[in-house]
Amino acid sequence: MIWITIKNLIKVVFFIFIITSLVYFSISYIQTKNNVMDIEKYSPISTLDIKETKLKKSKFPFIDVHNHQFDMPLKNLNNLVSEMDSLNMAYMINLSGFRGLYLEKSLKNIKESAPTRFGLFVNIDFEKIDDSNFESNNIKIIQDAVREGVIGLKVYKSLGLTDKDSSGNRISVNDPRLDPIWSLCGKLNIPVLIHSGEPESFWFDKNEYNERWLELRQKPGRYRGDSSKYPSFETVMSEQHDIFRKNPETTFINAHMGWMANDLDALSDHLDKYKNVMTEIGAVLAELGRQPKKARNFLIKYKNRILFGKDSYNVTEYYTYFRVLETDDEYFDYYRKRHAHWKMYGLSLPDSVLKSLYYENALKLFPNIDKNLLK
Repeated sequence: MIWITIKNLIKVVFFIFIITSLVYFSISYIQTKNNVMDIEKYSPISTLDIKETKLKKSKFPFIDVHNHQFDMPLKNLNNLVSEMDSLNMAYMINLSGFRGLYLEKSLKNIKESAPTRFGLFVNIDFEKIDDSNFESNNIKIIQDAVREGVIGLKVYKSLGLTDKDSSGNRISVNDPRLDPIWSLCGKLNIPVLIHSGEPESFWFDKNEYNERWLELRQKPGRYRGDSSKYPSFETVMSEQHDIFRKNPETTFINAHMGWMANDLDALSDHLDKYKNVMTEIGAVLAELGRQPKKARNFLIKYKNRILFGKDSYNVTEYYTYFRVLETDDEYFDYYRKRHAHWKMYGLSLPDSVLKSLYYENALKLFPNIDKNLLK
């Protein structure tokens, strides 16, 4: 009886396999016949006969103020320095210094392996905001970190979006209990690089009109349109801008061009209003590369307020940054389709603007960087 049952089971499984295969190949045949294709696979090769400038290193040495090396305590920094040299990267700031033993080991590795090539930012745990010693503990963490060589404070996007207090309530970016933190950074003369919010399109409906649809399809966890889980885009950004207003003596680096690279008029107004704010181009190059005329004029006008940043580290992706910033090439690909299914255009920035963007502005914020690296 058991043998018969297994035999029948095998027949059923085989039958299901045959039916599934027939359905699969039938759908494939119908799609091919009707020329149906997933947009993720559609990668047409342009027939334009245009100039292609291949750049694997920047025209001038540069300082990357927005990088993440999560294995810094154990990383072979000699290998990383070799990659940096190939790009003409003089100095890298690792924003993910964290705190405690992790920070201690990271600083130790830098001092022993490449003391002139890396800077670290400290990070704090905002979800402990209700602890009675939250303020004193974090003031000590930051002061001790700066004493050991840390050069800034990095604030992750979780503040304002997902960080919650002990009662489960969202911690706003401008929670008054955080005011001593921002004030201290001003007194210590270290910048706060703060990433608040996400691209506004992450709050839009996930439909055919949303230009971030592909990203939301591939990374569904980035959708922020559920008001039961997340505040509005306007709420988060207004909270961020409020701390800029309340702390004029503290320098803030508004990460990712403040998610206003798609509206450079708004970013212009922002920089005009908040004189203590700098910004950087990490992960928003695709916005600049699709509006070359306006972006070029903007970067020329605000050349003293913009820093070079990349965000996630990948050697070959820097090539696209160099090409957009330095060349006048037309109609070329960005390196990640979900961020930009459109084409890029070179800005052909003047040397004076490139120097400001690549290293001069960063040197104003971090004067202890070895100037010999930038010759």
